[in-house]
Amino acid sequence: MSVTAPLGFRAAGVAAGIKSGGARDLALVVNDGPSRAAAGVFTANRVKAAPVLWSQQVLRGGRLRAVVLNSGGANACTGPEGFQDTHATAEKAAGLLDDSAGEIAVCSTGLIGERLPMDAVLAGVEQAAAKLSRDGGLNAADAIRTTDTVSKISFKRGAGYMVGGMAKGAGMLAPALATMLCVITTDAELTAEELGSVLGRATSTTFDRLDTDGCMSTNDTVLLLSSGAAGVRPDLAEFEQKVTEVCADLARQLLVDAEGASKAISIEVVGAASEDDAVKVGRAVARSNLLKCAIHGEDPNWGRVLSAVGTTDAEFEPERLNVAINGIWICRGGAVGDDRDKVDMRPRDVTITVDLSAGPHTATVHTTDLTAEYVHENSAYST
Repeated sequence: MSVTAPLGFRAAGVAAGIKSGGARDLALVVNDGPSRAAAGVFTANRVKAAPVLWSQQVLRGGRLRAVVLNSGGANACTGPEGFQDTHATAEKAAGLLDDSAGEIAVCSTGLIGERLPMDAVLAGVEQAAAKLSRDGGLNAADAIRTTDTVSKISFKRGAGYMVGGMAKGAGMLAPALATMLCVITTDAELTAEELGSVLGRATSTTFDRLDTDGCMSTNDTVLLLSSGAAGVRPDLAEFEQKVTEVCADLARQLLVDAEGASKAISIEVVGAASEDDAVKVGRAVARSNLLKCAIHGEDPNWGRVLSAVGTTDAEFEPERLNVAINGIWICRGGAVGDDRDKVDMRPRDVTITVDLSAGPHTATVHTTDLTAEYVHENSAYST
């Protein structure tokens, strides 16, 4: 199902030869309408890949006919030539669809600093266009994988409409989207402005709170496309809930497939003076390599949690901090709490609760442990 679960969408995923080994590496998602309303959210990294710059420019018009996505190369830091390559990719898709390049988004993922093999890319776009179908969503999701071990798809039903999505991402998962490409589709009728508002709020509490390794990508892109093919004008609150559920589902799949991870860690910050404070504290704890190593070793080291909390400017009093790991309050009032031997660290899912005792606000940030496998995978990635 994936991105083709909603009516009005076709997709394909093909092996264009961008990657060595014959794996699928190019996807095409097409919106057959009648609506072409679309919105996007992109990386906050100041160093942006050519496809991000192109797609941001395209989305100023609030319309998309299609998205071309490739794995096997990020087309980032490739100069004017890289931007020309992106333009050529959009032009190729537009020609095959008898449409305008100004309504074709382009997304790329892979190594930074290398030009794409454009002969393979353009031939792949042609091959994908010939294979477009309602059954092509799974192949499209497979084609955008890099170090992902599995394809990532999701869909939810609304009142007379569907929301579907696919994503990729396993490393460089940090805020301002996590390192990912994501396409979400719906057959509900909405304006580009409505899609943009919904997508911004949905990503802010899902993808933007995924922080496995503190590294922000140059290529992060989340696109939301509406075909209007269901002929249903949705309740906006329900629609936002469905989009958020798809984003949360995909974010969870990114988390559990993170490079080398053996633990999925949820950091729940409660009792914060503001939501910003809660997020700030959650991020600080998520980025503590000392804590991530401790969790990998199944050590409920609450001292490392407090140390991370103390690096922030969030409002709290140290003597009022409380910390629980997997439901056991091992730190109370900034000091020793319940017996740490009561904490069961064996499950893959670990929940760390930080109570700031400073207000009514909460937030949850998700991360993983730090493993030798993560170090090995990223030391050898470019080869």
